[in-house]
Amino acid sequence: MTASQRSTQRTAPQPPARPEAPDDRPLPRTPREIFESLPPALCLRAEIIDGNLIVSPSGIPQHGRIAMRLAFALQPVLEKQGWESFAGNVDVCIEGPRDTMVPDYCVVPVNAPLWGDREILSSGLVLVAEIVSPGSMEMDRAVKPRIYAGCGVPIMMIVDPVASPPMVTVLSDPEEGTYRTTTHTQMGKPLRIPSPVDFDLDTSIFL
Repeated sequence: MTASQRSTQRTAPQPPARPEAPDDRPLPRTPREIFESLPPALCLRAEIIDGNLIVSPSGIPQHGRIAMRLAFALQPVLEKQGWESFAGNVDVCIEGPRDTMVPDYCVVPVNAPLWGDREILSSGLVLVAEIVSPGSMEMDRAVKPRIYAGCGVPIMMIVDPVASPPMVTVLSDPEEGTYRTTTHTQMGKPLRIPSPVDFDLDTSIFL
């Protein structure tokens, strides 16, 4: 064998490595299965609304600021009642359809009931709040109130800096898929949050 032949043998391309055997788990097919397959650390908001998987950005700084100011304002109530709150970082399983929502802010009892180890069951919610953005007006003002009322969430708050003038709305007394009581106030004025929260909120904290 000549030197050139030996060189050719050394540099000959090798066949590609055999791919690993595919995972035996079936591919997710339904919105719920796709949602459950998403990694918890995903930096996007993934929700199942009316059976449709909706993936959106996690939120703008204004949303986080409003949610944290609401959390700070309600802290005395949380301490008195033994509740805790989450700002845009917890999944809620809507009982019945098993849809999944990610409220901008919510209040729940400590050790609220869970679906699996990832989602709080909607029956544990005391209050939810959604903060309206230009891309979420229909969802936050109409769709989500229907869903939260339908699963019996006692109070929903809509903080709407997009409205002209900016408004804050409290919905309460859920019955047959709708909230029977609605209270609107212009942002900057006081607003009563009814039972079981029982708190007078100064909405100027959102300005």
